[in-house]
Amino acid sequence: SCGSRRARREHVAFHASAADAERAGFRACRRCRPTDAPLAERHAALVVEACRSIEVDARMPDLGALAASAGISRFHFHRIFSCATGLTPRAYAAARRAERVRTTLARSATVTDAVYEGGFESSSRFYAAAPGLLGMSPSAFRRGGAGTRIRFAAGQCALGAIVVAATDRGICAIFLGDDPDQLVQELQRRFPRADLAAGGQDFDAWIARVVGFVEAPQIGLDLPLDVSGTAFQQRVWRALMEIPPGSTASYAEVAGRLGIPGSARAVAGACAANPVAVAIPCHRIVCTNGAISGYRWGVERKRELLAREGREQARRVR
Repeated sequence: SCGSRRARREHVAFHASAADAERAGFRACRRCRPTDAPLAERHAALVVEACRSIEVDARMPDLGALAASAGISRFHFHRIFSCATGLTPRAYAAARRAERVRTTLARSATVTDAVYEGGFESSSRFYAAAPGLLGMSPSAFRRGGAGTRIRFAAGQCALGAIVVAATDRGICAIFLGDDPDQLVQELQRRFPRADLAAGGQDFDAWIARVVGFVEAPQIGLDLPLDVSGTAFQQRVWRALMEIPPGSTASYAEVAGRLGIPGSARAVAGACAANPVAVAIPCHRIVCTNGAISGYRWGVERKRELLAREGREQARRVR
């Protein structure tokens, strides 16, 4: 299976084992390297070493330096790193930086200390990136979310009780269930130190649009979202939003579209972490055989959502 050119027959000698061949003065092929660990194991080791290098260096990684350290080209290193982790080296470094920032903000004496300990070269770059990293201002994050105002409202829709919550930036939660009080309690657990307040009259229009969208997803939802998650979760959620109403995909198919086959369980975990029901349509993910699997808001609701979208798609086709 090696790509090297084969030797001429008169130059070939046969030996009982590779050890005998080496004792006779031959060496293993330097192209396919048959005496080394399997290629997948070697690639995995390179990725692990690169991840360790990224984690101990607060600066954003240089792709050329990482590839040179691995002993392969920039293109090849970028490809095997993305296949192994589901993220580019830069996205992986950004996710690790976000984790460092959250940790350092909690323990540092000042925000400025956290800025430089987290690997930012200037406070201006940190404050520009803070909303995406933290979902709120650095000072509010240091207070555990205290002072962040979240408006919410509870109501009823065709699928049962619904709670919609939003920050100043957009909708941060859409919960479905049987008991609105339990959904409000879940919202409090998700944002334990935020300032939760009743939505008010202007918020009623938002919840009406969300309820209309829940009952008829094909109409679309043009309200902004404010959801935070890991870099991998964000990738999965973006992929889910590309699945049109009336269509479904399996966890394995989504993993394949992301270029990380074999990561179906990780995709399922990202679906389970989705805080905005229907707006990020994790209900369109089914088992490989088409069976309807678990759903954070209840399997029956998932079945009903898919049935509604299927009927609407069939009506449009006719």
